[in-house]
Amino acid sequence: MNKTIRRASVFALLLVLALLVRATWVQFYEGRALADDKDNRRNAIETYSAPLGNIIVGGRSVTGSAPTKTGDLKYKRTYTNGPLYAAVTGYASQAYAPTQLEGIYTDLLNGTDSRLRSVMDTLTDQRAEPGNVVTTIDPDVQKAAYEALGDKKGGAVAIDPKTGKILAVVSTPSYDPSSLTDADTAGSAWQKLTSDPEKPLVNRALRQPLPPGSTFKLVVAAAALEDGLYSSVDERTDSPDPYTLPGTSRELSNENPNAPCTNATIRTALEYSCNNVFAKMAVKLGQDKVKAMADRFGFDDDKLDVPVRAYTSVYPSGMDPSQTALTGIGQFDVTATPLQMAMVSAAIANGGKLVSPHMVAQITNSGGDVLEDYDDAGSKEIVSSSTAEQLQSAMETVVNKGTGTNARVPGATVGGKTGTAQHGENNSQVPYAWFTSFGTSDSSGKEVAVAVVVEQSDAARSEVSGNGLAAPVAKAMMQAALKD
Repeated sequence: MNKTIRRASVFALLLVLALLVRATWVQFYEGRALADDKDNRRNAIETYSAPLGNIIVGGRSVTGSAPTKTGDLKYKRTYTNGPLYAAVTGYASQAYAPTQLEGIYTDLLNGTDSRLRSVMDTLTDQRAEPGNVVTTIDPDVQKAAYEALGDKKGGAVAIDPKTGKILAVVSTPSYDPSSLTDADTAGSAWQKLTSDPEKPLVNRALRQPLPPGSTFKLVVAAAALEDGLYSSVDERTDSPDPYTLPGTSRELSNENPNAPCTNATIRTALEYSCNNVFAKMAVKLGQDKVKAMADRFGFDDDKLDVPVRAYTSVYPSGMDPSQTALTGIGQFDVTATPLQMAMVSAAIANGGKLVSPHMVAQITNSGGDVLEDYDDAGSKEIVSSSTAEQLQSAMETVVNKGTGTNARVPGATVGGKTGTAQHGENNSQVPYAWFTSFGTSDSSGKEVAVAVVVEQSDAARSEVSGNGLAAPVAKAMMQAALKD
């Protein structure tokens, strides 16, 4: 064969091979990437070509689908009591990426989850009937929290300590997810919501960590009892009042200057929320032991999925003794979400064991067959049963005659802890009001653990307290959860 022809043939063959490789690359790699691209209009057309599956609360759908009047998207998402459940459902929008449960279970709700496909669906390559998400949310507890928070800015979470079921997730101010579902109107609603200084799209129950203030004293007390620093909540501590922060001349004061905080027991220190006791206790334990206990409760877990990814609650490291002292009262760089503080109370109420919190019980296909069950949640021991019992008793003292009396529930045994966390440089802004608690029905034995934070309200600064603002919200939630 002529040398020139041979070279031309080889070159032509190489070009053909290059074209085949490129075509394969485009078809099987870039094609999949293009198909999955969020800006691919075909995805939206396919997703909204039929009604979506639903999110179920208390046996009823709180979501739906409605036909659209114009455009190539045949259906749009609808919500029943949208603002009430927004912190649970999130939104499914024709214009924006879905959030919360809508985002996590997108494939299930739009019918593309492979577990939904029947043999016929596989043969015909048709989209399956969508599935449903069955939540653990109790509509009565959810409503009680939402109404009790009212026009306050804050968040609340309720958990069944025995099962880990999340009974309520509320964030206020809320928003109506329905305003974001239609592509024709979502833009203006999005602009309004994202420019609102109150930030209604922020899930304050799961994703807004704030200084927990004196509610964190429960963690420090647990560390002290588990470490053997004190044998019981009724052993007197070595705690001068006032307490001078190590290495400084700054004296740490107590909210009530007449409280019996000098050398107070853990019970008395929780009852009166004595800063001097827990600040010195944290220093005596050392930051490593306090952090170890905080982490056992769930702090510093950056993969806490319920199944929505909760924002990490933090106990800091690398502190000097004076900073460690401030962490003992839930200040300095300690932060927590309401979910995290509800987990603290849940573990204490459940004899020291924390059952993994979750707000989805099951996911099902369109016929109700269970695809996955989440109610068999695992648990781990956080503190011993003896420590848990002692903290339960001390928390009951707080509610019966201490700083948490507004959380009393008739016909129930309630234990709790208040918190008022400093906000702003030199506490220049309105403090955050916290309350975390557990309640047990005296008649049925039902249990619930809750945590509430009020970031801002109409109350005067002098009236801001965990007992004044957050405890009544917790009481309403506990009453709803414990009713027969």
